[in-house]
Amino acid sequence: MAGLWLALAWASPANAATAQTLVNRGNERGAPPCQSCHGADGRGQAAAGFPRLAGLDAGYLRRQLDDYAKGTRSNAVMQPIAQALSPDERDGVAMYYARLPVPVKAKVTKPADGPGADARGATLATRGRWSAQVPACEQCHGPGGVGVGANFPPLAGQPAAYIEAQLKAWQQGTRRNDPLGLMQHLSRALSAQDIAAVAQWFAAQSPVGRSVRK
Repeated sequence: MAGLWLALAWASPANAATAQTLVNRGNERGAPPCQSCHGADGRGQAAAGFPRLAGLDAGYLRRQLDDYAKGTRSNAVMQPIAQALSPDERDGVAMYYARLPVPVKAKVTKPADGPGADARGATLATRGRWSAQVPACEQCHGPGGVGVGANFPPLAGQPAAYIEAQLKAWQQGTRRNDPLGLMQHLSRALSAQDIAAVAQWFAAQSPVGRSVRK
């Protein structure tokens, strides 16, 4: 029902126009233009650690905005912005970014934590560390971290700084809006080196997934 409601809301030309205005100019209640951080095409800014929003699930995006507004997800920049958006505006922005195309290519980055970092990141991402009860990230976030539905967002091609910051936020309890507390538990089993390595690995993956042979 939530997906249908969002689709009906987006069908309104007024709703689409409002979302475009928010992305380009913000609103008069303190919300700045979304594109100032996330880019005109929703691809984010890797250098600044601002994540890609283009092509993310609308339900996921709407829930994050709601959680910022409620304080369930803490961020000094996003909380006041989300609070300055009405429920209808949050719907419109979420659907706007969900409809943008996923970038075809991601900028490939190399691990900055020494020669073993890539292997460490790949192992955590694809196989996990069962001795510490840490499953592979791909088991929830999909092959290569392309994302699965409204609960498991894409990690592939997101800025390493953003992924690392979120893992630390789970670890420290400043972010606590995960299903069943899963990420809070998993992040606490990771060292700083683990977090840096897995963040770098996912940042280097393609947002559109692995090549499929025909």
